[in-house]
Amino acid sequence: MNFKNDVEALDALRSKFEELKSEITKVIYGQDEVITQVLISLFSRGHVLLVGVPGLAKTLLVTTIARILGLKYNRIQFTPDLMPSDIIGTEILDNERQFKFIKGPLFANIILADEINRTPPKTQSALLEAMQERTVTAAGQRFELEKPFFVLATQNPIEQEGTYPLPEAQLDRFMFSVWLDYPKFEDELTIVKNTTSTLEIELNPIISGKEIMYYQNLIRKVPINDNVLKYAVELAAKTRPNTEKSANISNQYIKWGAGPRASQYLALGAKTHAALHGKYSPDIEDVKTIAPSILRHRIIKNYKAEAENISVENIIDKLL
Repeated sequence: MNFKNDVEALDALRSKFEELKSEITKVIYGQDEVITQVLISLFSRGHVLLVGVPGLAKTLLVTTIARILGLKYNRIQFTPDLMPSDIIGTEILDNERQFKFIKGPLFANIILADEINRTPPKTQSALLEAMQERTVTAAGQRFELEKPFFVLATQNPIEQEGTYPLPEAQLDRFMFSVWLDYPKFEDELTIVKNTTSTLEIELNPIISGKEIMYYQNLIRKVPINDNVLKYAVELAAKTRPNTEKSANISNQYIKWGAGPRASQYLALGAKTHAALHGKYSPDIEDVKTIAPSILRHRIIKNYKAEAENISVENIIDKLL
């Protein structure tokens, strides 16, 4: 990558983004918006929580992305009996009677945390340090995770028995909470046609880990106007009830609002969204486009909202 300036590099990033989308849509149909949000999160150095009913290709989306990125990929199936050491790794006694740390599946570039809410909080929390600091502490030792590091977690919203809702501290580590909906009828026809035949789709690696890290740093160099930055921070502040900037709807229906990490992700996500869509600086529309996925898992409704059947989506729409 030998670009004369950042503008050329941003043009190259947009080209890579289109290539990545094109390659993913060979396998995943009718989920263009979801694919875009996952890629925005990747280039923003964030993590994604994919929420949807069974059969919407959540796991297939993650494995497809892993294949075209050419990075080390591990899948962890979260179950009620999973222990933190099953994720992080464990110490064993070797032949020389010395303790040796065996790294767990967390030591990879892309982690698929499949059905993350099926394991107890003790095991869920094993991901907290890795997601925020890109490090793991085990047996008194601190290990750096290989970069880029990206967690994609899936969650089924309709099954409650045998599940453990993610604590707020864990949810806040995810940049986006992306809801997957049923595909359109035409897309479902294509899905059924291609998956019930002998059709085999070959995927090609599009981008390397080194390139991803370069573009992640490039995104942070993208300038953002003070008015856009102020809008992003005020939007997060509006969700906090009974504070200086709180909106009326927040005082009525919200118990807890979004913290400063939401403000950071609103600014960073707007930069990435702008860069991937041919703009060299984000505007307020970029913030509004990504805001629902950043705010929906950071807002906790109060009893009044539950009683009046006011959804988080309703509240976000009013705030925007």
